[in-house]
Amino acid sequence: MKTYQGKLQAKGLKVGLVLSRFNQFISERLLEGALDALYKLGAEDEDISIFRVPGSFEIPVVAKKLARTKKVDGIICLGALIRGDTPHFDFLGAEVTKGLAQIAMEEAVPVSFGILTVDTIEQGIERAGTKAGNKGYDAAFALVETLNLLRESGLE
Repeated sequence: MKTYQGKLQAKGLKVGLVLSRFNQFISERLLEGALDALYKLGAEDEDISIFRVPGSFEIPVVAKKLARTKKVDGIICLGALIRGDTPHFDFLGAEVTKGLAQIAMEEAVPVSFGILTVDTIEQGIERAGTKAGNKGYDAAFALVETLNLLRESGLE
């Protein structure tokens, strides 16, 4: 039996980050976490591109265009959706998630999901660097491991 597992080494990987500016006080902390992880894993500035979009709904279209360029090995999507008093949150969360999954499947480019879907601002803050860790950091680790798994197994 042969088992594959990707290494946690980002040196030489080209990574695109697509970041929502909405709820910026949370999304910027997610970006800091993702960059911290990438640098710890050996990524270099010239291999990282950051694309800032107005909100989470705009993330999929930019991620798809980026994937199609073949200039990045993988994409990390970061943002924060916070539940409000209307169903807007539910619609956005579902469509953004579905869109990113579709991009990964259609374009065969790994897309890491670092978009928080939380009920309160406090939950968002917790997941962007306090009690619950930093989900941007986690998304970067997941992308790097997935990219290396694909390379090492020959599935790239």
